[in-house]
Amino acid sequence: MIAPLSETERIARLRLARSENVGPVTFRDLLQHCGNAVAAIDALPDLAARGGAKRAIKVASAAEADAELSRLERLGARLLVWGDADFPPRLAALDPPAPVISVIGSTEHLARPSIAIVGSRNASAAGRKIAGDIAKALGTEGFAVVSGLARGIDTAAHRASLDTGAIAVLAGGVDIVYPEENRDLQASIAESGALVSEMPPGTSPQARHFPRRNRLISGLALAVVVVEAAHRSGSLITARFALEQGRDVFAVPGSPLDPRAGGSNRLIKDGAPLVETAEDVIAALATPLGRALREPGPPAYNGAQSGMTVSRQFDDSARDSVLAALGPTPTPLDEIVRQSGVSVPVVRAVVLELELAGRLHRDPGDRLSLI
Repeated sequence: MIAPLSETERIARLRLARSENVGPVTFRDLLQHCGNAVAAIDALPDLAARGGAKRAIKVASAAEADAELSRLERLGARLLVWGDADFPPRLAALDPPAPVISVIGSTEHLARPSIAIVGSRNASAAGRKIAGDIAKALGTEGFAVVSGLARGIDTAAHRASLDTGAIAVLAGGVDIVYPEENRDLQASIAESGALVSEMPPGTSPQARHFPRRNRLISGLALAVVVVEAAHRSGSLITARFALEQGRDVFAVPGSPLDPRAGGSNRLIKDGAPLVETAEDVIAALATPLGRALREPGPPAYNGAQSGMTVSRQFDDSARDSVLAALGPTPTPLDEIVRQSGVSVPVVRAVVLELELAGRLHRDPGDRLSLI
């Protein structure tokens, strides 16, 4: 039984998530490194300085956290922090987990069995119909439907699942409408389903926010169904996240003459099961390798253990060895460990300092490069 978070720890986790240079990976590493968010907040300036920061790191204040909570309350939204009892179990089980999310609507939908449906913004009429038909049938069978509230396939999936559980994951704040044409749809989802965002309220969606949105779409779902995705499509990013998270990825085939189907057809060539109906999806999910349909288990770590002080136990020569193994080319973490000859905990501690100092970039697959 995991003890509930204290209100002090909840506020500290919100502040940590909103502090400079702290993303989901750094958030997780800081909790493991320091033991809890209160200690992590106190440690941020020193860790960033040791990483070579040229100025003081911006740490979100308690007043800023209170202001965000007040704004969410006025919006009728809730803040869920990783470690809360009602934090969505599939998001909590991610590695790394989503630190905090804002929700307008029913949080109960987020714990239901869910399927994501994603695809092209400039979808064909046939693609929109297929997405809507699959979404409607999945809802009838008890699944919530997750998508990103974009034009095209996302919109069709949301409209078809309004009565059975539509979950829209937003790239901006939960109070920001994007695209404008979906204002009424977004309001309807807030009433009967759930709007979800990792961003603070008032945040306008920017390009860098969409990968994080896509990671939540796949993370909330048991599987992702791709309908009409071009070769360089954001839907393929969602599919990649799904595979990294251990989710199933399905694809609806399209005409080889239609560039909107190039990416989804490629998924099928690469081994994604071809599906045409909701029944295909449910059948494939229910008996993979003879196992019953199930969800990921809860997280094993709740941030309550004592902090690790490894960063205070190594000298500058170890830090220099790690820096020498890093460069402008993205390099896997295990290769940095091998080249530096330094232990994994020390490498992770140095990487944490560099990230907080804004000197390190993390690519998918835990590949690191110096900025």
